[in-house]
Amino acid sequence: MFSPFVVLLAAIGIEVGATAALPRTRGFHDLPWSVMVLAGYGLSIWLLAIVTRQMSVSVAYAVWSGLGTAAIAAVGAVAFGERIDLVKLTALALIILGVVVLNLHTAH
Repeated sequence: MFSPFVVLLAAIGIEVGATAALPRTRGFHDLPWSVMVLAGYGLSIWLLAIVTRQMSVSVAYAVWSGLGTAAIAAVGAVAFGERIDLVKLTALALIILGVVVLNLHTAH
């Protein structure tokens, strides 16, 4: 029904949202936030499993982890005031480049 990339992007978005909410759990002592984070992670993994029916697991996981890492770094900078320097930007660019190369290589 949906393209596997659309489902994968949804999985990434949900995982990033759950990760961004992680500090609100106060070490999993705040039950509503803890339930939300765990449900988000569970839903994200379930969607990732659905994606692997139509896409190789190596590519799906590389995209999921790479874009998720880049997205949560951006959320950390914008929402939590975390510092982004040249080294962090370079590392994120290399992650994204690796995901792109992996996808291009798999397409052949």
